[in-house]
Amino acid sequence: MAKTMTITEAFNFLDAWNKVLGLQTPKHHRQILSFLVDVFNNSPHRGLLNAFRHSGKSTVVGVFAACVLYHKPETRILILSAESGLASRMVAHIKNIIENHPWCEGIVPDVKKEWGSHKITINRPIGIREPSVICQGISGNITGMRSDLIICDDVEVPNTCNTQQKRINLRERLRELDFILSPNGTMIFIGTPHTQDTIYKIE
Repeated sequence: MAKTMTITEAFNFLDAWNKVLGLQTPKHHRQILSFLVDVFNNSPHRGLLNAFRHSGKSTVVGVFAACVLYHKPETRILILSAESGLASRMVAHIKNIIENHPWCEGIVPDVKKEWGSHKITINRPIGIREPSVICQGISGNITGMRSDLIICDDVEVPNTCNTQQKRINLRERLRELDFILSPNGTMIFIGTPHTQDTIYKIE
């Protein structure tokens, strides 16, 4: 995506959100956010974030997604998870940030036609067909979608990787995302390996 987002802007966005919550920003959350911004700004716009359990990686990724929408409202984001319920939790997280972040007042629509648990649409330039944020489970229908930012949030879980055939199916499914992503779009995987033959393995 052509328009870059500065790390200072992203840090300030995160700090402002934590101030709403009455929290301080942990050092490792800044490290996670710095990595996400770097992937967003620089070719090939592909990233893999593995972090220890309960590290808050999904929390920071949600803040990052909200910051992207604040920074570039025309962005189309797809959240893909092992199950639709998990993906909808991320959408709810992003929606909550946009509704309550002091910087985001201008992008909250007055008429919330698409403002639910599976998709939201913010104030943005007209003529964009897809929602601002939409979610799907790994087995859901993604045919015909177009996205500028794809976040694969915990697509590898025991139910999707505990046999060789499931791992093959998962990899084939994820290869379809290249046909959905816009030119120069960003794809980020976040999660924790659940098998030795993990999809997160870097050769």
